[in-house]
Amino acid sequence: MGIMRDLWGFLKVRKKYWLLPIILTLLLFGSLIIFASGSAIAPFIYTLF
Repeated sequence: MGIMRDLWGFLKVRKKYWLLPIILTLLLFGSLIIFASGSAIAPFIYTLF
């Protein structure tokens, strides 16, 4: 959680709020790949890429 706090502090101080959607999208895709790698829906997700 320290990384998230530091990242939020950086975004707030530097006024780089436009980076927030990019970071959230990367986290979403990363978690989707990690959680779906061992499941039965993995072949359907990999066809999206």
